[in-house]
Amino acid sequence: MSVVVGIRRNMYKDSVSLMRLSSTLADRPGVREAAVVMGTEQNLDILREAKLYTSALDEVRPNDLVVALSTESESAGREAIEFALATLTENNDGVIEAQDAATAPRTVADAASLANFALISVPGQYAGAEALKALKQGLHVHLFSDNVALEDEVVLKRFAVERDLLMMGPDAGTAIVNGVPLAFANAVRRGRVGVVAASGTGAQQVTALVHRLGSGISQAFGTGGRDLSVAVGGMMTKFALRALLDDPQTGVVVLVSKPPAEEVATSVLDAIGTTEKPVVVCFLGADPALATSRGLIPATTLEEAAVAAASADQDRAVALPGAGNLPLPTLQTGQRYVRGLYSGGTFCYEALLLLRALVGEVHSNIPLDKKLKLTDVRKSVGHTCTDFGEDEFTVGRPHPMIDFRLRNERIVDEARDPETAVILLDLVLGYGSHHDPAGAIAPAIEEALQIAREHGRPLPIVASVCGTDRDPQELDRQEEQLRALGVTVLASNAEAALLAGRIAAEAARATGPASAAGRNR
Repeated sequence: MSVVVGIRRNMYKDSVSLMRLSSTLADRPGVREAAVVMGTEQNLDILREAKLYTSALDEVRPNDLVVALSTESESAGREAIEFALATLTENNDGVIEAQDAATAPRTVADAASLANFALISVPGQYAGAEALKALKQGLHVHLFSDNVALEDEVVLKRFAVERDLLMMGPDAGTAIVNGVPLAFANAVRRGRVGVVAASGTGAQQVTALVHRLGSGISQAFGTGGRDLSVAVGGMMTKFALRALLDDPQTGVVVLVSKPPAEEVATSVLDAIGTTEKPVVVCFLGADPALATSRGLIPATTLEEAAVAAASADQDRAVALPGAGNLPLPTLQTGQRYVRGLYSGGTFCYEALLLLRALVGEVHSNIPLDKKLKLTDVRKSVGHTCTDFGEDEFTVGRPHPMIDFRLRNERIVDEARDPETAVILLDLVLGYGSHHDPAGAIAPAIEEALQIAREHGRPLPIVASVCGTDRDPQELDRQEEQLRALGVTVLASNAEAALLAGRIAAEAARATGPASAAGRNR
């Protein structure tokens, strides 16, 4: 095995583009691991941990772009490095080179003369300062970067609110502003439904389903996962809600989040005040009475939130196709556990809530109960849902919406386990995601089903695809590819999780109590 690196001096490329190039390189012949990162000290530490560091990186500076590869041979590495550097030299897909960027804005001040909105995706230690520069220039900010200090977030949001500016993030994965998708987002029609969401995939599910139900999106604002913490106090959530309530182009408002601290939830909902606009509140796992007691519309799932919003918008009841009366498969004795393998963190969280009601305790790397936290994230224990977007899987790797390798390996591993009753998956389409998610996951599904057949076991695989007919990947085409493989595809993550739970619950009833081996696996 060889480690080969390449360096481009004074080059910047946004993090989504870097992840996509990393994934492309990892698929090249002879390449085992690939990382394309800016040369910050934090990223260099990641390369050291991943054993992708060589002495050639000793003089790298934060504004240098680094390609680091683990390859089967040095020649394979050199070929991949040449490909990567040639791709970067094309100066597209977000690349800015100092010597070739005469027409590109070089500073935040330059950008302010061209636009009123800044999308910032730089290493966390610099992101706060750049966001503050943008706000001082009167720009609204979408801060995609993570690893920004909490105290900096509070300062930025307070500064923005005082100046009537949006400050979305840090770690804001999704937004749609005036019809323009930002970061990871889906292509949806314009309409009258406004969305405020703390999470990226939560916003994507609601906006995509609203589109599929025939309505459209006026604005979708992502606040970042910490906005509803006690420390931040929902500053940007309140600001964004007020902006939508005052917006004449918005007729219905949807609020989406994991459960905030009770005092923050109360403060945010009280801030809505009296309004004639329908407001849908989806605090996943929270008491619906928080909404109903204030005359707001509660939703317990992302699908319910989208359906409620579209129904209010169209002034008639609308619905998505559900699982209906799909027959449950007959499984072998011992097949009893749900194995959820997720690329979207909010999807994983929603599945944990729904499965708990059907099958009981579910283990996870993001568990509802700390006692159910996986000690080894690479192995399932009983019912398990794993979020592959968590740091333990993404350090030195692209996000699982782009790079399917780790999740594909787990699909095959779960197929080898005789206690697996059903595999539960999400696929996320849209800008920033893999260009063909169904095609990327298909080899693993085919191998998993072949393993099950060789052992005489059925292996139900249930999936949902978050996307629209306007996405570059084309929703119908993605769903058709999965169905052709034998996957049961449902319209929402909630429907998929409920079906998987029914399959496992029926298997448990048919085969009796779990074995000691299954409980302790």
